[in-house]
Amino acid sequence: MRIVLADLDDPRVAALVAEHLAEMEPTAPACSRHALSLDQFADPAVRFWVAEAGAALVGSVALKDLGGGHLELKTMRVEPSMRGTGLGRRLLQHALDAARAAGAVRVSLETGSGDVFVPARGLYRAHGFTDCEPFGDYRPDPHSTFLALSLRRHP
Repeated sequence: MRIVLADLDDPRVAALVAEHLAEMEPTAPACSRHALSLDQFADPAVRFWVAEAGAALVGSVALKDLGGGHLELKTMRVEPSMRGTGLGRRLLQHALDAARAAGAVRVSLETGSGDVFVPARGLYRAHGFTDCEPFGDYRPDPHSTFLALSLRRHP
């Protein structure tokens, strides 16, 4: 398995994003779903990676530059057949390594507050993310949980 930058012209990437959006649809009202569309990944502020296993794409993760060394983790997803294999940890570590290499000082994320998101919140918290206030353009929302990780090195 390898993690590579996503090719937005690859139909497998379009399918992966469509599956992610469809999976998110029943979790919250449209105004409370913040997953990126395929077109939004073309934003130069976004870096988007996919996990390849043979010919299949089995996961994704993205970072969006919010400015001032603050990055947002987006589109963390593992295909259902690969959940529980450690791929989520690998994708998250890949994104955090990229954030550190880019000189980021903070990585924040928005995820759902429902039961379906318990494993995701557990993964993030296990990597040091803690609850935070809404950031960027987000506003308080009962369907959202906001988490952040400081990448500042302490002496």
